[in-house]
Amino acid sequence: MIGIIDYGAGNLRNVYNALNRLGFKSVITNDIDILRDCDKLIIPGVGAFEDGMKGLRENDLIPFLKDWVKDGKYLLGICLGMQLLFYKSYEMGEHDGLGFIKGDVVPFDIPKSYKVPHMGWNELVINREDSIVKDITNGEYVYFVHSYHADNMNDEDLIAYSEYHYNVPAVVRHGNVIGMQFHPEKSDKTGTKLLLNYLGE
Repeated sequence: MIGIIDYGAGNLRNVYNALNRLGFKSVITNDIDILRDCDKLIIPGVGAFEDGMKGLRENDLIPFLKDWVKDGKYLLGICLGMQLLFYKSYEMGEHDGLGFIKGDVVPFDIPKSYKVPHMGWNELVINREDSIVKDITNGEYVYFVHSYHADNMNDEDLIAYSEYHYNVPAVVRHGNVIGMQFHPEKSDKTGTKLLLNYLGE
């Protein structure tokens, strides 16, 4: 069973439907007793960083997630869920994240000719080999929707990036904690491969 963490963010049902199509049973819940019995967890979501952390706090999920990661169990963050994995965010103020991956979440600092939010299909560039990008090649497209991105991270945690004036972290990993800034559930065959790679970890 795959646990999809319900912390008040949007887009949870899309991930549930994607897992269902792949033949994996999943549950959308904030019940820690149910999540504890899951094989792997996913934090999806769209929205503001501060609201996301508030939702995790109000559901008493932060201590549970820290114990989960400490125990070596797998956690995947998607879009906002990936950003919550980092130390801090500077979205509308300064906010602490879960602190699983070194780095900050910052706004785009790009010429006005580039649109923000960064929305649509963009190519992946593999930064380092990892099982999470097995069978993924440079130039495969995935679907992004975001106005902030990870920065100041360790290079060894950067698995793949996309170019949008500069290199934007797209797939990150620190041990059993994995993040995808784009939406694999909306990214056609490439997204399917990435989800299957995570589910097969």
